[in-house]
Amino acid sequence: MTKENLQFPGIELKVAGPESEFSTVFLQGMLNRMAVSYHKYGPVSEGYPQKISALESLLLRLQKYQETSNTEYLIDAANFAMIEFMHPSVEGAYFSGTDSDASPGRVAADGQVTANANNDL
Repeated sequence: MTKENLQFPGIELKVAGPESEFSTVFLQGMLNRMAVSYHKYGPVSEGYPQKISALESLLLRLQKYQETSNTEYLIDAANFAMIEFMHPSVEGAYFSGTDSDASPGRVAADGQVTANANNDL
């Protein structure tokens, strides 16, 4: 395992894992698109959740990704997930760290939900 410090203006991210497990291109893409959106639409806090639904926008981007295979929609979906995290629309939304016993599981390639701890099915 490697430990990398990713530098962003005003923040430092500490990554305790191999580079194969995250994408700096994806993270940079998120930041770039949020910067453009700020200048295009204004501050996030002025739109969400009162005027714009981050959840519905996220689902729309996932649908567009499935239709087009354009991975830019995944970056957009991640940004909408982040916006929902920052400005929740769900009444009583909260953050509580959980471990695998509270996970809904992962969906295997065959469509079955699995609780396996590793990628061996």
